[in-house]
Amino acid sequence: MLPPTEPKMIFRVFSFFYFLSRPLLKWFLHRFTNLCELQRICYGCPPGATRTKKVQMSLELSRRLPIKKLLHILNELVSNDVDETFLRREIQTRAVGTVLQVKKINPKVHIDFPRSFGSCAEKIWGYKRLYFMVEKLRATQYDSEEPEHEAKLIALWKLLVGDEMKLTGRITDQWQHIGFQGDDPSTDFRGMGVLGLDNLLFLAQNYNGTARHLLSHSHHPKHGYFFAIVGINLTSMAYHLLKSGSARTHFYNHPQHHLTVDTFHQFYCYLFYEFDRYWVECKPKNIMDFSLIQRRFQDNIVKLLTNDGCCFKMNLSVEDV
Repeated sequence: MLPPTEPKMIFRVFSFFYFLSRPLLKWFLHRFTNLCELQRICYGCPPGATRTKKVQMSLELSRRLPIKKLLHILNELVSNDVDETFLRREIQTRAVGTVLQVKKINPKVHIDFPRSFGSCAEKIWGYKRLYFMVEKLRATQYDSEEPEHEAKLIALWKLLVGDEMKLTGRITDQWQHIGFQGDDPSTDFRGMGVLGLDNLLFLAQNYNGTARHLLSHSHHPKHGYFFAIVGINLTSMAYHLLKSGSARTHFYNHPQHHLTVDTFHQFYCYLFYEFDRYWVECKPKNIMDFSLIQRRFQDNIVKLLTNDGCCFKMNLSVEDV
């Protein structure tokens, strides 16, 4: 059995020689097939993450100046406050138009290529746009003087607790009932900002049965956990998976063509539900096991995401529990 470092070294050596020989390989395949690399990918790879990842790598490794300019322009667009309809149109027209021109592809002959490549382009920059929007929420700190933030917090309580228990005040130890650490929940949102609150609220609004089911698990006398705190930790996990690019597989395979913040919230809901299931299966001795169990859970998720066919789906069977 190879030591852990050897497979990494072999992969690096292979990658080095691949990228060294890549231009020659591309030239040979182009002469042999009369198709450019992007055409071979779009025609030869199944739709979804497999095709989109390869299209993205091909674009990012391109030495053609117009392609490099295209990437720069689109990257600038997704990181600015522009109209979503305008952005999608720009992604489609600029990306497809530039590639057709640079690669000298006749769309009347290669009828399926513009649609196939355009779909990949929309997923690539849709993912980048999604990260930009999620990052804005994460960077927005919870403000107890902001009525919208306070309204969301109260709505979360009502959705999770209902009429079973009424809040006696804004600052109260009752918040610990839904898993906050102290008397003022606003202090728990420091790391993830309003993104942590929005994730919890989305779960409670859209999968209320599931949210209440998870909350009941968190009250288990032996295997319980802090519902809201765990939720915020899972927001951090989802955010870093998005930021690192590990989550591309899921989002590139997502049936929703246009990615929105709600798509990210759904991803978070899946993680919360699956973490709760994993936590119960692990039968932790106490809450001190949380860090270890979360690390194992994250490792499992990352491993699943290495499969290009991966697309997480919320188990809706518990929505009405």
